[in-house]
This record gives sequence, C-alpha cells and structure tokens, in this order.
Amino acid sequence: MKPWKRKGDLVHADIDRQEAAVLRGLVSQIDDMLRARIEETPQDELAELTGIRTGPSTSPDDPILSRLLPDFHRLDDDNPSKADLDSAAVLRSLHEPTLLDLKTGVAAVVLETCPMYGGGIRLSLEQADAWLSALNDVRLALGTAIEVTEDMPDELPDDDPRSPHLSVYHWLTWVQESLVQALSTP
Repeated sequence: MKPWKRKGDLVHADIDRQEAAVLRGLVSQIDDMLRARIEETPQDELAELTGIRTGPSTSPDDPILSRLLPDFHRLDDDNPSKADLDSAAVLRSLHEPTLLDLKTGVAAVVLETCPMYGGGIRLSLEQADAWLSALNDVRLALGTAIEVTEDMPDELPDDDPRSPHLSVYHWLTWVQESLVQALSTP
C-alpha cells in the first residue's frame, strides 16, 4: 500500500489484493465479535416500551472485547462498594449499545470502501474518520491478542508465534499514521 494522499475533501490510496484481504478479514472478525455481543444482549421489555435501548450490565469475559468495550466507570479499589458496582453496571447498560453501533458502523464503512480484490480507495473526510476508528479497533484487538507492550521489541524471534502478527500490527500502525498525516495536510 502506498501512503494516503489528500486532494481537497477526498483521501485516496491504492491497496494490493493481499493487503485488502488481510484488512477486510481483520475488520470482519472485529465486526463479528461486536455483533455477537449485540445478539447476546437479553431483550429488555422496559426498553422496548420506552424506546431506550440498554445493553449488558457486565464487562465482556473475552479480553479482546473487554479492550474494545472498556468499563465506563473504573472501580478504584479491590473491594468496591455495592453502589460503585451498581453505577458501573448502569453506565455500561446505558452506553454500550451506542458504542457497539458506532464500532459496527465504522467497520461497515471500511468493508464498503475497501475493494475486495485490491485497487483504489477513495474516501470522504467522514469515511476517513471511520477508517481511523476501525483501524484503531483492529490494532487494539490484535495488540491485546498478541500482548503488545510498550517495551516490546519491533521484531520478535522467528520462532515466536506472535512474530507474523506483530508485522501485521506494525503495518496497520503505518496505515493509520499515513491516514492521519493525509488528513492533517489540507
């Protein structure tokens, strides 16, 4: 993939077939995980009556989903009060559906605008912002899966099973940084 370029209110780049397949595959996996979380949400009769959607009141068990859907209220100590636990549950229940809608929405933009077999990508500024969010979600998920840390070396030994995934993580970082640079240049 060549760096993103901006021309007026459009951002464009070319992506090869393999890169498109990797990117579309990763975004699809994140989208599937998020949609599964939506489907797991029990139906709330009160929400149906009031029109206020609610979501789960507990954090996801999966560490990747937990990273993508963080707590809305952090508990400061090892022994939180019932009021703190209740507050965290209510905030999650109220806000997670909106966050899920946003995340599945940006994934849809990438899947709609990234050519399946590679080629030119042309994005409006709004679509480019969606790409940045989706790329961030993929990087968070992949980074969690391969346990990326700040002190992790740029390359891992060839026999480390995370090595090829770290290369993809670095490529995604470059794609995201290139898009940020293009958007920063009027």
